[in-house]
Amino acid sequence: MSYVQDVINKVKERNPHEPEFIQAVTEVLESLEPALERHPEYEQAGILERIVEPERQILFRVPWMDDNGKVQVNRGMRIQFNSAIGPYKGGLRLHPTVYPGIIKFLGFEQIFKNSLTGLPIGGGKGGSDFDPKGKSDLEIMRFCQSFMTELYRHVSADIDVPAGDIGVGGREIGYLFGQYKRITGLNEGVLTGKGLSYGGSLARTEATGYGLVYFVDEMIQDKNKSLNGARVIISGSGNVAIYALQKINQLGGKVIAMSDSTGHIHDENGIDFATMQKIKEVERKRISEYLKYFPQAEYVEGESIWRYPCDIALPCATQNELKQADAEMLIAHGCYAVGEGANMPCTPEAVKLFQENKVMFAPGKAANAGGVATSALEMSQNSMRYSWTFEEVDAKLKNIMVSIYRNASQTAKEYGHEDNLVVGANIAGFLKVANAMVSQGLV
Repeated sequence: MSYVQDVINKVKERNPHEPEFIQAVTEVLESLEPALERHPEYEQAGILERIVEPERQILFRVPWMDDNGKVQVNRGMRIQFNSAIGPYKGGLRLHPTVYPGIIKFLGFEQIFKNSLTGLPIGGGKGGSDFDPKGKSDLEIMRFCQSFMTELYRHVSADIDVPAGDIGVGGREIGYLFGQYKRITGLNEGVLTGKGLSYGGSLARTEATGYGLVYFVDEMIQDKNKSLNGARVIISGSGNVAIYALQKINQLGGKVIAMSDSTGHIHDENGIDFATMQKIKEVERKRISEYLKYFPQAEYVEGESIWRYPCDIALPCATQNELKQADAEMLIAHGCYAVGEGANMPCTPEAVKLFQENKVMFAPGKAANAGGVATSALEMSQNSMRYSWTFEEVDAKLKNIMVSIYRNASQTAKEYGHEDNLVVGANIAGFLKVANAMVSQGLV
């Protein structure tokens, strides 16, 4: 049995009820075979055995009081996965589906994503099964204050710097930061995604969506394609999807479909950014509201958003949303590029189909690294007590995303997998972390 397969089997034995984590580990480790053949010292140092095991897993209860005076209890967690190249960095997710297996999958992916940015940040992730939907501002504040009352012991500007994720935006970050400062007395960059008036970074809100488009743009230009005039489908309508829509429009593309958890809208004239932003970020309403402004659009429930002919597909909703049947539809309708805006949104079967049919494929750990890259830029600004302009941050973001693409593409070629950015990104991200772990001894 190979070294890789032996480690994968041990992960399955130790984590039998965590399919997302097992899927992520399998996908990464299987692609590392060429690197491990060249570097036998990694097996000697037990790098794979160590990298699949979090350095620390923190689980805690979060009691809070709802508006009716009733005590509610949720489970909170922070998984500090790997700090070989810097402080733990990764978001907090508030969603009913959160459990340790999801957070471990996200934290494991974060190790390599953060490594690819070229910035000194390690991998971590956290969250709770609390559902912010339908909760008042006061209920969310009470929950966040209770959550941070435990989490503050385990985070700081130089140890672990959480950010936002699903269910955690500027409002939640503000409440969390206020409680951290209240308890510790420290006004430091312990969280990213903060408001601009207290240490936040310009362009952070837009960063993941913009970064995704910058990466995809660089990828398709390598094959003599252009976003100008391209027809694009984006799943989701959260932060990543909305700002990917804006950047595609700016670069001359047209987004013909977007979705939320209830259904999707389709408009061959192209979806309007300002209207979508208003519905989702200001009014926090369902995507079907779009038809009130553009009645020529159609709203569809219960059908795949990937059913329309397009040039580029950007899954930006959640893990394993784009399945084999969806990939078959996209290929049949002429889609030539797919960029993962969410974390692991394509199933392994879908990814295999794309690669077999020569569809350009940008894996999430590379393509959606713009958010965490800009979070690291926010950390830098906090440390310097300084603030860069929007244009400065956006330029740095674009440079980082172009560098990630070129690094992943070049690494894929070096290891005999030209055009396979999954292998290229995994190996490039892994090598930096593995070398740091070897250098630092058995820790």
